[in-house]
Amino acid sequence: ALGLAAALAVWAPVAVSATAPAAASTLDNLQAAYNGESNASAKYLAFAKKADEEGYGQVASLFRAASRAEQIHAATHAGVIKKLGGVPKADVKAAEVKTTKENLQAAISGESYERDTMYPEFLAKARKDANKDALETFNYAKAAEAEHAKMYTDALTRLDALKGSKATTYYVCTVCGYTTTNLDFQKCAVCFNPKDKYIAII
Repeated sequence: ALGLAAALAVWAPVAVSATAPAAASTLDNLQAAYNGESNASAKYLAFAKKADEEGYGQVASLFRAASRAEQIHAATHAGVIKKLGGVPKADVKAAEVKTTKENLQAAISGESYERDTMYPEFLAKARKDANKDALETFNYAKAAEAEHAKMYTDALTRLDALKGSKATTYYVCTVCGYTTTNLDFQKCAVCFNPKDKYIAII
């Protein structure tokens, strides 16, 4: 499993020049988030392939749904970066794929870091800068990552029972990336858009 140090390395903000202020700018944070979400999306697709190979169909579906959510987060981050005059840049690394159990542990580590450390710090800076667009995209991502962490934790807890499971339908909000297995609502719990904004991922 990824330790905290490894998780921090994966999700670390992009480097700034030696003359830059100690506190990263909101644009720097958006770039770091864009890079992190782009890498997470690619990584989860690789994890999904491994889960399929090992006979964990439902876990593979979860990884694919989360990958799509991360694509949505990256796209919304990119939109704000462009509004601020920047160019979205991502350095997508080849994923380190292990067993599905270890991949779930790594995913939990990454999502927990985003939920507990990265996005709260980025939100604090965006709030200080009064950047409403950044606040929105960071809040959307933070809420979705919290749900992903729960889903991954649940899957890890029930992994033995999920052996031999078939693909399962997950639903992902195309506005905020929130992910669920149940569309028994009228509006998204995070962005409040109607449920017709959700897409099915299997």
